[in-house]
Amino acid sequence: MADTYDSLLGVNRASANQTSTGNTTTPKKELDQASFLKLLTMQLSYQDPFKPVDNAQMLSQMTSMSTSEGISSLSTQMGNLNDLMTSSQALQASALVGQNVLIPSNTGYLEKDGVISGMVATGDGASNLKVTVKDASGQVIKEFAIEGEQKGNVAFEWDGKDKDGNPAKSGKYQIEIHGTVNGKSESIPALAYAKVESVTLGTSTNPSTLKLKGLGGIYLTDVLEIGGTGGKSTTTPAPTSKA
Repeated sequence: MADTYDSLLGVNRASANQTSTGNTTTPKKELDQASFLKLLTMQLSYQDPFKPVDNAQMLSQMTSMSTSEGISSLSTQMGNLNDLMTSSQALQASALVGQNVLIPSNTGYLEKDGVISGMVATGDGASNLKVTVKDASGQVIKEFAIEGEQKGNVAFEWDGKDKDGNPAKSGKYQIEIHGTVNGKSESIPALAYAKVESVTLGTSTNPSTLKLKGLGGIYLTDVLEIGGTGGKSTTTPAPTSKA
């Protein structure tokens, strides 16, 4: 039985490797479902009536082939879905160029005649908020207050001028926030807005990267908010949070 089956396979392979002109072609390296069923039918046709193929063995072969086909199909579908999601993310990321995004950093970039704005993450509440702006050397450039009891994310804006009212130089500035929380003076996290200059599209394993003006890169997945204030001083912040 096995010899007959093997001889059939040998004949099929030999005939598949030849054409009517005598040229050879590359044989298939994988057995697809149609070929598997064809060979199984041949096997049943040439089986020894006194030694038939075991039903359990045949069922196992068919189940194995079906499972393999299903896994292959699922893998292909998941790959297509992943490609679609990557393309969608790339399209969304490319639309961010020129926009402002809120990032988990207390460092902002001041443009000429511009402002630095952001959010104070007060959580359940804080009061007597004081905003301190420092340059790259750690020198205090400006301080201003956000009056009253605040809760949640509170907007702030520095007008880009020092304590004497003179325009500060373009560059990076650090924003420090202090306030009263539950009767104690504490440091409170600050979040800054930044302008997107360009986008490096991601892959299936790495997210897209946004290049922020004066601040370097950040993953798109780390962005907290898209839009908002920042950049030029044409924005209108909340009255209590402006320097």
